[in-house]
Amino acid sequence: MKETIPKMVDISSKPVIRREATAEGTIVLRKSTMKRIKNGQIEKGNPIQIASVGAIQAVKSTPLYLMMCHPIPIESSSVDFARKNDSITVRVNVIAQSKTGVEMEALNAVACALLNIWDVVKKYEKDAKGQYPEARIEGIHVVEKIKG
Repeated sequence: MKETIPKMVDISSKPVIRREATAEGTIVLRKSTMKRIKNGQIEKGNPIQIASVGAIQAVKSTPLYLMMCHPIPIESSSVDFARKNDSITVRVNVIAQSKTGVEMEALNAVACALLNIWDVVKKYEKDAKGQYPEARIEGIHVVEKIKG
């Protein structure tokens, strides 16, 4: 069997066109943690603000963590949050004029935002043994991809 050597895909002959992608995912938390978030009682700061900055930075940093992604000149990135009684859904939209798509940037941003939320609320999610019986991240996926 021939060994495949990793390489970036050659996109040099592709045209530069408008690329857009939206991704989302959800973090499930205790209702008491959600109440703390709503009341501004999270010791590390506002999880939504922290996650927003983390998501935007993740969009710009995607090629640092996903080895075969091309650096893309990002033109727009937005982060939205939807809160329920026991969860927060993060939705990220990314736009660029590029030779390749931006779905990995959107997915990376959603994951980073959710991890930032987890990080700032983990103190309130731990049980007596230091475990996280209720907290979970789920459903990270591409909602829509537009080419052209």
